[in-house]
Parts: sequence; structure tokens; C-alpha cells
Amino acid sequence: MSARLPGAAVLPLSTSTPWLRVGPSVGALLELLEDNYRLLLCLAPDLRRLSGAHRAPGQGTDLHLDVIEQTPYTTLLRLTYRFPSLQGGAGQADPDARLRVCHDAQQVEVIALRQTVLPLLGEDRLATLRSKWNANWFLAKWLAYCVREDYRFFPNGREHRPAPATDSAAA
Repeated sequence: MSARLPGAAVLPLSTSTPWLRVGPSVGALLELLEDNYRLLLCLAPDLRRLSGAHRAPGQGTDLHLDVIEQTPYTTLLRLTYRFPSLQGGAGQADPDARLRVCHDAQQVEVIALRQTVLPLLGEDRLATLRSKWNANWFLAKWLAYCVREDYRFFPNGREHRPAPATDSAAA
């Protein structure tokens, strides 16, 4: 699997990725956080200029990005899908990630993650290296998926329409 980066060729995210082979270590975690930063910038190239709530339409469910706090060196944000509620309310956010973006270090770290599909976090939440690794590995896979699905966030409410899926059989 790979993800397109603005102004770059391809970002590899596969079993050949060095931090994946090494597994959870402090150094490997830092590399993973750097890869998450590059992936997030594919989704929000002008992240430092974003404020408030943004929605990126997708082929299926829209992706939501809420900028909670923007400082010169960090951005605190929430990234989620919002699924309609069966009772008609605001809906369920899942996965629901709170992320700290460190622009100077060029890293994105999961500081809170709630998701119901995969049991990633134990009772200690993000306290251990293994828990941090699992949450940030989940984020890397999710961000890579969002990049492949062509989600994008832009300042000033400008929307990006994903390219329609092409049918190779019809071509």
C-alpha cells in the first residue's frame, strides 16, 4: 500500500517499512508518528490555516476534522466519521481520534482514540509503549485509507469532490 504526498512520489506503508519490521520501540514509534504527519498532510495540505469544523465528502461516509486548538507549533484536532444514529440524533463518531500535530517535529500522535471495531487499547489507555504503538499504527492505516479514498480538507470551506471510481472493465 502507498499514499501520494504533495510534491513527492509515493509514501510506502507496507511490510518493508522499517518501523513495522522493528515493532514497538521508541525509535520505531517516532518514525510512525512522522509517517502519520505526512499522511495527515495529504488529507489537509493547509492544516496550519484550518480552523473550526471541516467535512471531506467521500465515496461513502464523510470524514470530519475539527480543529480544537491551533498554536504556532502544534495543532490539536479531532478526526472522525459520523454515522447516523438509529434514533435520529447527532450520530455516532467512530473511529474518533484526538490528535496532537507537532509541526516543528513533523509528527502526529494519537492522544485519545475511541473505536469499536478493533480492541486496540487496554485499561491503561495510552500509557504504555505497546498501547501507543497500537493506536498510532491504527491511525497510520486509517490515514492511508483516507488518502486512497481521496478525502481532502481545505480552508474557507472549499470542498474537494473525490474523483469518481473508474470501472476498468468499461475502459
